[in-house]
Amino acid sequence: MSQLTFRDAEQQDLPRIVAIYNTTIASRMVTADTSSVSVESRQKWFDEHSPSKRPLWLVEDENNSILGWVSFQSFYGRPAYDATVEISIYLDEQQRGRGLGKQILQYCIDQAPTLGVHTLLGFIFAHNIPSIHLFEKMGFQEWANLPNIATLDDTERSLKILGRRIP
Repeated sequence: MSQLTFRDAEQQDLPRIVAIYNTTIASRMVTADTSSVSVESRQKWFDEHSPSKRPLWLVEDENNSILGWVSFQSFYGRPAYDATVEISIYLDEQQRGRGLGKQILQYCIDQAPTLGVHTLLGFIFAHNIPSIHLFEKMGFQEWANLPNIATLDDTERSLKILGRRIP
């Protein structure tokens, strides 16, 4: 198992973050984007993150190679939901299936209280069985099923919301 380190993303990391994200689009398993996104189009999203409240962390190995990234995003944008975040985890193509997701998700669970977060959410396509199993293994439960709300290549897809409370 790799020794992972987490660091706050910096502006110069945005092209690598976008490149990793874009490698997931073709699978139609991870994101509702259907074509590649540009660095410019992700700038506003990048700027909405902050190390003290809504982090965007790069995940690196012992050689400081970027393996992926993880972000906390505000849920629904209203003050009453301030202690609730959506987690997004994206790994470089060469790093998938190596058990890194479990380590990354555990880090998020451990860090949540220091950020004032008490509820973690994962928005996962219902056909993304590996991600659903990962989140369930880490104590998340299905809190919602939104049937056939996305259309990917003429196929309707359902979205599950998995949640976990953090004491």
